[in-house]
Amino acid sequence: MSMSFDPFSQLDRIAQSVFDTSRQPRIMPVDLFREGDQYVLNADLPGVDPGSVDVDVDGHLLTIRAIRSAANQENVRWLAQERPFGAYLRQFSIGDDVNAQGISASYDNGVLSVVIPIAERAKPRKIAVESASENRRRSVSA
Repeated sequence: MSMSFDPFSQLDRIAQSVFDTSRQPRIMPVDLFREGDQYVLNADLPGVDPGSVDVDVDGHLLTIRAIRSAANQENVRWLAQERPFGAYLRQFSIGDDVNAQGISASYDNGVLSVVIPIAERAKPRKIAVESASENRRRSVSA
């Protein structure tokens, strides 16, 4: 199998070795949307061991951490090694309108799903409108 020479990838490898970017936390791509009375966050973490995934909430900060280990293959001569490994980190600021106690997470097929329920106090509610004539009738009959 032959690989064509790509000068930009060579420069990237040199920059990685000089600036040691392999130790910097990787950013994970996410989708975030509201569905009914909850927010759903889906984060791509392919090849990550589910045991290394950590989701925590501290006040108004939701933090997701994960580690993807490097391939431990001895006596191989790499022709290409482009799949990133190392630490992944993503943080989100959450407001008062969520129920932090009800947050749940699951990991399936390389996708971490975090469900963030909306707090009862933040849900829309209907307010009854009374007419002035009803208020007068009640005060006369009382």
